[in-house]
Amino acid sequence: MARVVTLQNAQMLPLWRRPIALLFLMAVAMPLGFSTWNALLNNFVKDVAHFDGFDISALHFLREIPGFLAVGVILLLLLFREQWLGLASLALLGLATALTAQFPFYGGIMVLTILSSIGFHYYETVNQSLQLQWLPKDRAPQTLGWLLSAGSAATFCVYVVILLLWKPFALSYNTLYMVGGGLCLVIALFAMLAYPKFEAPHPQTKTMVLRKRYWLYYALQFMAGGRRQIFMIFAGWMMVEKFGFEVHEIAGLYLINLVINIVVAPFLGRIVARFGERNALVFEYAGLVCVFVAYAGVYYLDWGFAIAAALYVLDHIFFGLALALKTYFQKVGDPGDMAPTAAVAFTINHIAAVALPLPLGLLWLASPAAVFLVAACMAGISLILALMIPRHPEPGHETVFAGSMAAPAE
Repeated sequence: MARVVTLQNAQMLPLWRRPIALLFLMAVAMPLGFSTWNALLNNFVKDVAHFDGFDISALHFLREIPGFLAVGVILLLLLFREQWLGLASLALLGLATALTAQFPFYGGIMVLTILSSIGFHYYETVNQSLQLQWLPKDRAPQTLGWLLSAGSAATFCVYVVILLLWKPFALSYNTLYMVGGGLCLVIALFAMLAYPKFEAPHPQTKTMVLRKRYWLYYALQFMAGGRRQIFMIFAGWMMVEKFGFEVHEIAGLYLINLVINIVVAPFLGRIVARFGERNALVFEYAGLVCVFVAYAGVYYLDWGFAIAAALYVLDHIFFGLALALKTYFQKVGDPGDMAPTAAVAFTINHIAAVALPLPLGLLWLASPAAVFLVAACMAGISLILALMIPRHPEPGHETVFAGSMAAPAE
């Protein structure tokens, strides 16, 4: 059985066995599974199951249900340590990804999507909680930026393999899914065996936490879920459906995007640390309004694929600033609320993610541009909400409407 080590004593371990090293290892492992699945998805379902715009929306609807049920993490924490639960979820993501192409029909694709989604969403919920517990507040923005960069580097490797080897070696979907998912699974199992159990100084609440003073964080999470879902489903699908991108061309687009993110991500953390969560999020949401309106212009004005591809890259850069939402809650939340609030926030985030895909899939069949205008409106609402974040958030001063005082007991 792995021994328990406090965060303070963990600093005496070799560097590669410390909590920060585990966070980086998980940040690398997750994209190997998820990015492989995501990079091949649109072409895979179109080629083997002949999906249309509504079918891909139905797939993402099912995929987001486990995210909506992420609050179930709180119940699992009664039985398992967060660290173990996160790594087990990561292993499930890798296993489901590896098996995806073994079931190349509508029902099989849907079942494997649900399994990989359970792994992905439960991992992300626990990972966010561990980051906020294990990282000191003064270094959290910069470290989160480096973690984002590490994940981008792993995704970069996935896309390089697809771009350079897909056609020359006539790779199959099954080969790539097995390799990407298999590596994710192996890393998760290694981390389970190689690392001690790290004990944070503040025990986490094992019940669902809903606090009135966190209302702005909840509202921002809700809007983020809707915007992200529209981008996840329709931005990539547009490149395949409208412009006829093939697998290696989609990988090339993702690759350009990742190179930029690897370079930019550490600076995003510095931007948040330097200018604060309020300014970072205002800049992000204002930029996303412009990007989504421009996406609509791709359809209304029939702009070329080069503009659409450039917008896709800008989209990802702006979304990278979402780390400011994590550090905002780290500053206003009670230390013991990190795990339960991460679970609740994921569920709130996925209310819109579950509700939007099917109606927007139908709307897409009538007017793709209208879908992106809906996203622009949601980004606009997020912008208004971001203006309510104080310049120096802290417990008792969660919004510009709250005075600076000790956090009320709840």
